[in-house]
This record gives sequence, structure tokens and C-alpha cells, in this order.
Amino acid sequence: MINALIIDERDNVVVAIEPIAKGSPVCFALKNDEIAFTALDDIIIYHKVARSDIRKGASVLKYGERIGEAVGDIPMGSHVHVHNISNLKEDL
Repeated sequence: MINALIIDERDNVVVAIEPIAKGSPVCFALKNDEIAFTALDDIIIYHKVARSDIRKGASVLKYGERIGEAVGDIPMGSHVHVHNISNLKEDL
């Protein structure tokens, strides 16, 4: 059952569309394929989950855009939020 959405295929995070318990599958659809992996944390509805391993210093991508930078390694299935990403200010 789908419980997460990917907004852009380049994204390395998906968004939970319902609460997801630690140890439960995170399921989303991409190009007519259903993809699943295990949640490593409890995920609050509308929060982000790493859909792949994100290395320290790597960009976090949502909407096909960089929304922050990993402050440490973020394993696939982890909750992605202010505790493990930093906001990046772009030059205007």
C-alpha cells in the first residue's frame, strides 16, 4: 500500500502521506513501479524519509531542488528533518 510520495524522480527523499512506524515498509510509486524499503525511524505524516543513503555533505533533494545539506550520513529509511540537514542559503 502506498504511504509515501515522491515529488520529482531526482529526489533522494519521499514524503510520508500517513504516519509510518519504525520497521514498517515505506512504499511509493515511481514510473508505474511500486518501490518499498524499511523505515528506520517513526515518521510523522508529511515528513521526509531518505529513499537512498545520503552521505554527509551531500545535497538533500525535494521538488527536484536542493533543500539542504546532510550534516551527517543519513541511511535509507531514516527520518530527514532539521536534526540531520542544514538549510542552504543561495546567493541571490
